[in-house]
Amino acid sequence: MKWKIFSKTLTSNNKKIIKILLENRGIKTKKEIEEFLSPKKPDDFIAKDLGIDAKEIAKAIKRIKKAIANNEGIVVYGDFDADGICATAILWETLYKLTKNVLPYIPERVSEGYGLNRDSISKLKADSSKLGLIITVDHGITAAEKIEYAKELGIDVIVCDHHQAGKEKPKCAAVVHTEKICASAIAWFLASKIQNTKYKIREYLDLVAIATIADLEPLVGVNRSFAKYGLEILRKTNRCGLLAIFEEAGIKKEDIGTYEVGYVIAPRLNAMGRMEHALESLRLLCTGNSGKAKEIAAKLGLTNKERQLLTRETVKHAVENFRLCPADSAGYGGQAKLIFISHESYNQGIIGLVAGKLVEEFYRPSIVISKGEVYSKASARSINGFNIIEAIRTQSDLLVDAGGHPMAAGFTIETTKLEILKQRLTAFADIQIQPELLEKNLKIDLELPFPVITLQLWEEVQKISPFGLGNPEPVFMSKAIVADWRTVGSEGKHLKLTLRGQRAENERENVFSAIGFGMGKLASELKVDQEVEIAYNLSLNEWNNKKHLELKLKDLQWLGPKN
Repeated sequence: MKWKIFSKTLTSNNKKIIKILLENRGIKTKKEIEEFLSPKKPDDFIAKDLGIDAKEIAKAIKRIKKAIANNEGIVVYGDFDADGICATAILWETLYKLTKNVLPYIPERVSEGYGLNRDSISKLKADSSKLGLIITVDHGITAAEKIEYAKELGIDVIVCDHHQAGKEKPKCAAVVHTEKICASAIAWFLASKIQNTKYKIREYLDLVAIATIADLEPLVGVNRSFAKYGLEILRKTNRCGLLAIFEEAGIKKEDIGTYEVGYVIAPRLNAMGRMEHALESLRLLCTGNSGKAKEIAAKLGLTNKERQLLTRETVKHAVENFRLCPADSAGYGGQAKLIFISHESYNQGIIGLVAGKLVEEFYRPSIVISKGEVYSKASARSINGFNIIEAIRTQSDLLVDAGGHPMAAGFTIETTKLEILKQRLTAFADIQIQPELLEKNLKIDLELPFPVITLQLWEEVQKISPFGLGNPEPVFMSKAIVADWRTVGSEGKHLKLTLRGQRAENERENVFSAIGFGMGKLASELKVDQEVEIAYNLSLNEWNNKKHLELKLKDLQWLGPKN
């Protein structure tokens, strides 16, 4: 891995260190720094701040009020991922306070697929002749044909979506669309306007924070506000479904940050939609019965473990297949710049996760396909500099439908057309992706001497949190001497180190423990008193009511010969 160092300035001044970290993130002026450290509260946002057309919001509210006044049936039609589930909960609960003629709807991944479905629309109308309005959340911007079908059945549609728009804008009652925020944030903003009072619906910001982090929105600008203030609400939440998740997962709500959301909470919410039906996750978020919440949370935890096992097995299969992939008719095999893997055994619910793991392993755009008899479903993940949804849409003549973002997308295709799509996309990527894009770089903010690493520095660094996409957790570099090491975890996968600074006068000065997840293989190459250069994040641990810093290794390089 190549290290890219933003600044080699050695400084012991915490304020200067924070200034450098902010400059590395493009935040330089006094105004920019003030706005970043003290972002505007979501309550104060107007439509323009979020990239939303205020006229469309007004049209949406007018149509919703008409539906309520006329006792029309309303369906909030969501999606099966964490963002879609949270968005559905926000909008359904808000509307349910105003009318009892509103139902939430989450499609089943395999039988109905993503977004609006003609058969599902027909069934919803058959179940309720009063149905007059469908509000989509987290989809709909590319569903013009299905929205037209709903119209034929006498159903108006309001689209609330944040995915990249296609060539044709849907013709419907209102299109509340922006690519700046997640669907839950759109739902939250619409819900706040539906209230039509100064009443602030801050209690829903816990769900917006979960969705913003889970959907990998860049945590800058308005998204930083949603994540920062939403996490504050999440740490105080009384929503019994979330409390049940915390208890089942063994996390303290006051300690919840982006890691807990991204790697503990969101995977549990997503697990049901991946393996069974996401409606169960929605029930968990919306229930007011703590006993029921614990029961559902336990099911989510168990389903998530099953999902983890299936993902590991599928990733292993996909990695082996790609490594052994023979050259195809176009000459592309295991060295292709784009990974394109399909198999009949791949579960539709986890192919996006598998694609993400392939990107981590090989650092190239990856498309993983669940191969069906007639139709196949695909999920894609990309690398910086290659817009995966635009690449996929260059082959729209072969596709049934497609949607997504520059970094993540999905599509449906007739199985008989898979091979030609593979050849076309592989050739397209070979031309578009320059070799330097496939070089994985570790961006390092600043070099630090060990004496500078203190609890006070850690506290200063936390002022620029929450960390995530767009605002990565700071990575520091230091020179150190190996004092001790051992492997830990299952099969010795992880590396535990004791490191001391180069200028320490005795063994107790400037000594830190460090953990390198997945670095256990390096143990055989280490020796005592070996000089190394480390790249790491700062982490705070508590043991016996005492706080101490630990270095979370990102990479390690030798300054002298290896063992």
